[in-house]
Amino acid sequence: MVRKKAVWLVIISLTYLISVPDCLIHKRSMDSPRTKSNIIIFYADDIGYGDVGCYSTKGVQTPNIDELAKNGIRFTNAHSSAATCTPFRYFLLTGSYAFRKNVRVLSREAPLIISTHTQTLPSVLQNAGYKTSVIGKWHLGLGDGTIDWNGFISPGPLEIGFDYCFIIPATGDRVPCVFVENRRVVNADHEDPISVSYDEPIGNRPTGKSHPELLKMKSSDTYHDPTIVNGVSRLGYMAGGEKALWVDEDLPFLLSQKARDFIERNNRRRPHEIQGHQME
Repeated sequence: MVRKKAVWLVIISLTYLISVPDCLIHKRSMDSPRTKSNIIIFYADDIGYGDVGCYSTKGVQTPNIDELAKNGIRFTNAHSSAATCTPFRYFLLTGSYAFRKNVRVLSREAPLIISTHTQTLPSVLQNAGYKTSVIGKWHLGLGDGTIDWNGFISPGPLEIGFDYCFIIPATGDRVPCVFVENRRVVNADHEDPISVSYDEPIGNRPTGKSHPELLKMKSSDTYHDPTIVNGVSRLGYMAGGEKALWVDEDLPFLLSQKARDFIERNNRRRPHEIQGHQME
């Protein structure tokens, strides 16, 4: 018997997309000489050609990325379907040019903009036997337009091909500043329910406009003057959810750990333990 290793697809932007294939689930695949590769996609907003060491940047050290380039393939001619986050994320997952679908950067609490009937990158990989996960910034909408942050949130990543998600619902500069794991807010407290408004102030949290002295990072525009969370004023107003709030300084470490956990969880079992059982 040829033992196959686990395979993942990972998208990282603040986003990871991870997968583990058929070869760990079905004995027939394990006996096959064919192998499937792990796939990790690092997707980062606002990264330029000169922002990593392997492209001769001088301002920041990126030894791990440089090592990937040294032992892999370094591309020197690349093009993007969009210069902003939502349109390119849409293109990456669907293969469709976003502007033909009138996809723009999402505002407020937008509904999921990818149809649950659309074939996506993760759904194709699921059909090929992979386990998929997205971890980090999402910004492709959630729900059907009305989101209950204290309850079940659907549709979302799990309805378009992901087996697991741990996401920032929209962006780091807007409320609610919470994580959604699969279909629920992490550490949601029904004794302290979350409310969100983009129309008028709610709750008693200070705002950047009224209490600029509380800011550890001042906004360069008036759009980011509302609710202060962790010393940063955000787009929109938020009340409640104190236990669910993220800490900005912890984001890269927490998201990286969530990606590692998913890979390890799906790579832990041996073939004889997995045969005939669904992966977690």
